[in-house]
Amino acid sequence: MSLLGSGWLGLPLATQLYKQGFHVKASTRHRERFSEIATAGASAFYVDIDQLSDIQEFLHSEILIINITSKNQTGFADLIQQIEKSPIQKVLFISSSSVYQNLNREVSEDEKAEDHSSVLWHIEQQFQASQHFQTTILRFSGLIDKRRHPGRFFRNGRSVPQADAPVNLIHLDDCLGIINAILQQQAWGEIFNGCADTHPTKREFYSYARQLMGLSSPEFDSESDIKYKIISNQKVKRKLNYQFQHPDLIKINF
Repeated sequence: MSLLGSGWLGLPLATQLYKQGFHVKASTRHRERFSEIATAGASAFYVDIDQLSDIQEFLHSEILIINITSKNQTGFADLIQQIEKSPIQKVLFISSSSVYQNLNREVSEDEKAEDHSSVLWHIEQQFQASQHFQTTILRFSGLIDKRRHPGRFFRNGRSVPQADAPVNLIHLDDCLGIINAILQQQAWGEIFNGCADTHPTKREFYSYARQLMGLSSPEFDSESDIKYKIISNQKVKRKLNYQFQHPDLIKINF
C-alpha cells in the first residue's frame, strides 16, 4: 500500500494500515519527518508533486492512496503517467466537497452539481480518465479533531463570515473509518462524500466549539445573501453500510 501524503490524515492512516497488516509506504516533502513516519510503521519516501522525479519504487504497490493538498494539474498529470507504468491497480484520491457549487440546498455525488471551474474537479477527471487503473474519489468536508479543533479556527479578532450558513465537517475518526470501508469492500470506480449527518449554522457550531475550550463566542458577520451547500452523506451509509462515529457535530467532545 502506497500513501502519497503523511500529514494530518496521512500519518494516522499509515498507522491504521500498518496495524491491519499492510506493508505501508508513505511519502513526505520533508526528509526530517522520515523518523516520524517510521514510528508510524511505514517506510518513508521523499515525493514532491511539484518536482516529480522517478518514484517507481514508491509506486511498487497494488493500491495508491493520494492525500495531498496540491492543485498542480501538471504535477498530477506527470504522476498519472508514472502510475500507469507501475503495478498500481487501484487509486483512492482524497478530494474535497469544495468541488460542489453553492446551490443553497443539499448536493450529492450523483447529480452533477460540481463546479466545473474547480481545479480540483479537473484533477479528479484526470484520474478517472485513465484506462490503466481504477479510481475512487472520496470528497471530504472540513476536517476536524482535537489537533484541528474548530474552537481555534477564528482567533485574533477574526470574524466568522456567513454566520447563518450551515457547516459541512467531518471528524478524523470517520475519515479513517470511511477509507477502511472502501478498502475492505473493494469499492472502486466510485465517488463518495464524507461529511457528518448534522449541519448546524456556523453561529451555532463555532459558539459550541469555543465553549468547549472555555472561550467566548467569536464575532459573526450576518450577511443577508448567504451562499451555501449541504453535503449529503447518504451514499456512504447506503452503499458501504457505514455508520458514523461522530454523526452529530454538536455532540462531539474534542
